[in-house]
Amino acid sequence: MGSSGVGQLSVRAENVLKILAPELTGEAPPRGRWTPSDLLLQRLTYKHLSIARNCGPQTIAEIVSWAQTRGKTIRRSFYDGKSLSVMWHDAIAKFSAGEISRAEIAEALERSTRRKNTRVPVALQKILLQLIRTTSD
Repeated sequence: MGSSGVGQLSVRAENVLKILAPELTGEAPPRGRWTPSDLLLQRLTYKHLSIARNCGPQTIAEIVSWAQTRGKTIRRSFYDGKSLSVMWHDAIAKFSAGEISRAEIAEALERSTRRKNTRVPVALQKILLQLIRTTSD
């Protein structure tokens, strides 16, 4: 395929989508310029972008904007742009107020794991313990 429709994407953004394509659609993009398929765009989520290799905040913003021009809205994650310590603080505060979802906690843990963080605050460990106990009862 040619580069029509890809002109808005930088090479870095296109490469990120090439890395995600096999996982999300089973397709193997060719070398050189490539137009991401509609199926890839349909299956793409913010989570995929946030954990993709070489996909920082600027590249995420570029892909989200590009997707929007093609009619796909990709929502941001709960903790986008926050440091791990701020993310933990927010999660603990939300839990204390009864305003956190399991999806938010899972996202926080995934992000922490992806960054190979070995320090999970004790308050969050207590939250996880409480959640595990309530689901196993």
